[in-house]
Amino acid sequence: MNAGGKADRAANALRHLPLVLVAAAMIFPLLLVVAISVSDEEALSRHGYRLWPERFSLAGYRAVLGHPQALLDAYGVTVLVTAAGTVAGLLFTAMAAYAMSRKDYRFRKATTFFIVFTMLFSGGLVPFYILIVKYLHLKDTLWALILPYLVNPFYMLIMKGFMDRMPMEVVESAKLDGAGEYRTFFRIVLPLAVPALATVGLFISFVYWNDWWLGLLFIDRDSRIPLQLLLYRTMNAIEFYAANAQYLSGKVDIARFPGLSARMALAVLGAGPMLFLFPLFQRYFVKGLTVGSVKE
Repeated sequence: MNAGGKADRAANALRHLPLVLVAAAMIFPLLLVVAISVSDEEALSRHGYRLWPERFSLAGYRAVLGHPQALLDAYGVTVLVTAAGTVAGLLFTAMAAYAMSRKDYRFRKATTFFIVFTMLFSGGLVPFYILIVKYLHLKDTLWALILPYLVNPFYMLIMKGFMDRMPMEVVESAKLDGAGEYRTFFRIVLPLAVPALATVGLFISFVYWNDWWLGLLFIDRDSRIPLQLLLYRTMNAIEFYAANAQYLSGKVDIARFPGLSARMALAVLGAGPMLFLFPLFQRYFVKGLTVGSVKE
């Protein structure tokens, strides 16, 4: 028994070893980014990157946070766009998926084909820009940052796969009790679809939070640019200053300018909130992805 127990523990350790290596490969770069963001620039130039800072310094964060009002405005825009876009996107995605999952819906196959078709073909960048600016008149508005990502066909299919496994007898019993379609959807279907809603909602929030492309296309006012676009512009300004410091001032020590640490500080400020948000939805994440993936 003792030998068998040791063999089982060794087999379990071997099975978990690949997962441990994958987790380490993901955690190591994150820790390295944080360490570089609080390292002294001169020490980085001399000794390279280290997991533990040789000399602790917040010069990178001071360089990035030199204009806090602009950063706060960008955070406010991104938080508002992410919250509004995630809630609205979840609502429309769940409604469309619920309709396609209903076996009594006459055009469910045609609707599913239409949604899959949009994953393969698009109108292109120029018609998209003309639609947003000329016909919808959304330039320099927050709607230009929300509407283009409001509905994603891939997320609809994930939600549909989950709802296909939901017992329709519950819906039928709600109708027998006098519930209408909207009441059945909001009171019965959505509470049962919490794992899928959490998973898709996390995907949608990542898309909105990490987007800078729509801001680059449609936003000109500095007070309405999203966080990622502000960080992108700041990154370009830091790189320009670091490359041309001797021409700008004549006596600037490039080795002391926090170019490397400032870049990593930008990465921490941009990704930090989502790193704290993900663990809150982790218990729903795997279930939301796997339920509905296997057909009976």
